[in-house]
Amino acid sequence: MVTATHEASHRLFQEHPEALAPVFEALGLPPPVKTDFHELSPDVTEIRPMERRADTVLMFEPDMGEHFVLAVEAQTKKDPDKANSWSYYVAYLRAKYDLPVLLVVVCRDRSTAAWATGPFECTVGPWTTQVTRPFVLGPQTVPEVTDETVVVQQPALAALSAIVHSESPRAAAILETVARGLVAFAPPVTGYWFEVVEVGLMNTPHRENWRQQMNNVVTHFPGHKTYFEQKYLEGKAEGEAKGEAKGILRVLEVRGLPLSDDVRQRITTCTDLDRLNDWLDRSGTVQRAEDLFAEEGPAS
Repeated sequence: MVTATHEASHRLFQEHPEALAPVFEALGLPPPVKTDFHELSPDVTEIRPMERRADTVLMFEPDMGEHFVLAVEAQTKKDPDKANSWSYYVAYLRAKYDLPVLLVVVCRDRSTAAWATGPFECTVGPWTTQVTRPFVLGPQTVPEVTDETVVVQQPALAALSAIVHSESPRAAAILETVARGLVAFAPPVTGYWFEVVEVGLMNTPHRENWRQQMNNVVTHFPGHKTYFEQKYLEGKAEGEAKGEAKGILRVLEVRGLPLSDDVRQRITTCTDLDRLNDWLDRSGTVQRAEDLFAEEGPAS
């Protein structure tokens, strides 16, 4: 099952592979540039009975230097079966693209991160046929972002830091720094990064604290019931209600029906879209504006 942590990691690395900066630094490579990457299909299925799918697969193709494939996986707990899948991913992608493969695993929990480093070996007796050693982005390898300047300069890394360190003793301080830094961007950009972090923080005690620091922006993760999504939907409904009310008033005015302040206020303050739709349907036939409310009784 795809968890919120998996989806947050997928979106983060798919859209902002520059978040892989700690990996490139550890490998002695120049900082990653977004234009050097393009997404590949995450499907690594070869036979129908067994479907396998990596979280994110990227091709790294700089103008100069080694080209290679990155497979990025989010892991929330130790899972020997997953370790077997990782070995398969590496072998399959190596054969398919004829390029070296780097497996990157994202972990929030220190013990899971320590386990995920492997090595995972395929051995027969004393002979080792294959070894899989993921590069783990976890509390041990991702820097704790406690400087707002870093957030402004590297928002992808800051978001990753907030997610990866969400179970550390310094989580609250890191989240506060990241939140303050993200406010420096335009509202839609700020909202996007707030949602990336929120989805990554699901099922952690810090999610509610993070939600309290948010402002209302358009949602980027529909269906996850994030704070931004709820506020966006509320705002959308409010906008639709205002549009309906404006239409009702316009019809009544064009028909020359007198509009009292009470009628105008009752229409403009209504937020029930079904009721507004009914009023709009009837606004072309009522003899008086007040007749719109005839079947509802007095306003409460």
